[in-house]
Amino acid sequence: MMKPMQSIRLLALGLACLSLGAAGDAAALDYPTKPVRWIVGYAPAGATDILARLLGQWLSERLGQQFVIENRPGAASNLATETVANAAPDGYTLLLVNPANAINATLYDRLNFNFLRDITPVAGFIRVPNVMEINPGVPARTVPEFIAYAKANPSKINMASGGAGTSVHMSGELFKMMTGVNMVHVPYRGAAPAVMDLIAGQVQIVFDNLPGSIEHIRAGKLRALAVTTTTRSEALPDVPVVADFVPGFEASAWFGLGVPKGTPAEIVDKLNKEINAALADPKIKARLADMGGIPIAGSPADFGKLLAEETEKWAKVVKFSGAKPE
Repeated sequence: MMKPMQSIRLLALGLACLSLGAAGDAAALDYPTKPVRWIVGYAPAGATDILARLLGQWLSERLGQQFVIENRPGAASNLATETVANAAPDGYTLLLVNPANAINATLYDRLNFNFLRDITPVAGFIRVPNVMEINPGVPARTVPEFIAYAKANPSKINMASGGAGTSVHMSGELFKMMTGVNMVHVPYRGAAPAVMDLIAGQVQIVFDNLPGSIEHIRAGKLRALAVTTTTRSEALPDVPVVADFVPGFEASAWFGLGVPKGTPAEIVDKLNKEINAALADPKIKARLADMGGIPIAGSPADFGKLLAEETEKWAKVVKFSGAKPE
């Protein structure tokens, strides 16, 4: 039989636990009470950075605290992902999630984190095509013309990307695999500097995420040969799809938000609700459409399902192509 003093101690312990739980819930409901770091694994001005700043501004205005974008390029976003995976699970360190996270799970033999295990999905933003774009000095105006030119000049065409393992890189590797062309991969620390060198003629082709290149295409600084999705983009309605010339080709980029494993569900749900509100806002929706993006609103579980499916898909491409990080 339990002694009275033991009963009192257990009761006190139980009340303390309830008090801590209530305090945690209150903290989650009050979130955020200080600025939030949003880690982006690429240099400023690329598609990931553009999206983070657009939605970060929305969250800042809606939640009353600054969502500060912190660019941390390197290792195809692995540095940024590791930073967030090791951060306190309190909602004050966020990750801009993108296809590289799914690709890197197979591309790298050893990582100091497990993406699907250590990053909790919060919300998807948009899915966008990549665009097969060349410097206007390259003598090709169609995908078949480019394939013919590349085969006539093996290993003389430099294919830039925002880093080994990015969707920009793997889209190009998939194209090489399916067409038999031989191009030299030139990785950069982010898609923006890769595109700048493409405009300057230092490299000849990039399979860039559409939001990061669309204004350069519209200005005539780059020539878009095709988009990588199975349907045309409303942002570039006159540009065909790669699959019109390379049957079965499909690749797309997607973007979303993740937080460290163990972040309170109340905070995850609050961020998810605000992101979905942004995707439904007419001004934000129009801006995303202008960038070529299709909203992928949904629950944290919906975004988690997408991440698992994409990780499995790109694992097959990485293994088949033999691609390695550089």
